[in-house]
Amino acid sequence: MHVFKHLKRVVTDWFLIGMCLAVVLAYLFPRFGASGGAMHASTVTNVGVFVVFFLHGMNLSSEQIRNGLKNWKLHLMVQCTTFVLFPLIWLGCDRLFGTQVPALLMLGFLYLCALPSTISSSVALTGSAKGNVPAAILNASLSSVLGIFITPWLISLEMGSGTGGIDLSDTLLNLCLMLLLPLVLGQLLRPLLGKFFAKHKRYTNLIDKWVILLLVYSAFCNSMVSGLWQQQGSSVLITAFIGSAVLLAVILLFTSSTARLLKFDHADKVAAVFCASKKSLAAGAPMAALIFGSNPGLGLILLPIMIYHPLQLIVCSIMAESYAHSQKAPPAPAPTAAPVSAR
Repeated sequence: MHVFKHLKRVVTDWFLIGMCLAVVLAYLFPRFGASGGAMHASTVTNVGVFVVFFLHGMNLSSEQIRNGLKNWKLHLMVQCTTFVLFPLIWLGCDRLFGTQVPALLMLGFLYLCALPSTISSSVALTGSAKGNVPAAILNASLSSVLGIFITPWLISLEMGSGTGGIDLSDTLLNLCLMLLLPLVLGQLLRPLLGKFFAKHKRYTNLIDKWVILLLVYSAFCNSMVSGLWQQQGSSVLITAFIGSAVLLAVILLFTSSTARLLKFDHADKVAAVFCASKKSLAAGAPMAALIFGSNPGLGLILLPIMIYHPLQLIVCSIMAESYAHSQKAPPAPAPTAAPVSAR
């Protein structure tokens, strides 16, 4: 019953419905959102990405980050899992299955593995599971900043940095201007505007999601116009789903086992499992637009993270409830009757 409850919550999430609708609209009206179309997608999304990362910077509490600096083993495990183990798993799978999987989909799995962790869902799930929230905030925030530099570098190792690859120096410069600069500006202006944005956080969070939907729509518009999806069969969707599900299962098993081996207490184990297993669609969609530009294969490249995103929410929500339940105080034992003395 718990599984169906969480599944229903995810299925009725307007944002996930919005992602499906964005794909349908791209199929029906591809030229409107494609490069050079009437939507002016590149300008709209660039402005949107800048605003989103400004809001991320505004919402980062430096005090909470400082409170999470104590447990270096936890931080090292999370960052190594995010940026080392994930790519190594991809490398092994590429050697084994690379010839059977479409090249763009395999690149999409690499992109998924190279992405930073999420912030909002990692922290929310850690809190609901009675985990170490300050450590979760620190690791998720650190991962997001590191991802600005590490993610494109990992992609360049596979694609190359010359003709047919990505220009790493230009890409890093664009990412710094579009992601790091607004993040820093948000932190600098937080003392002045932090209370205002905290008061209206419910509305500013919507901007984040709407920008992602625009990016998804634009990416799939370009793919539709290029004829990419017409060349692919349903096997691509099945492969992407199976690959994402297996990857999530392997990572959750590894992080849970490693946390036990490192003798983490409950709070640190929860933070380690949830922060190290997550991948950020909120960072992934904007970064993809900057790294891959108007590549007609962008829709296919984004497919694995679009599937991994709801999967991680479903599975980790169930795990969070189980973790929280395990920490509930056991009921007090029933009083035993006093022994009757023998006469």
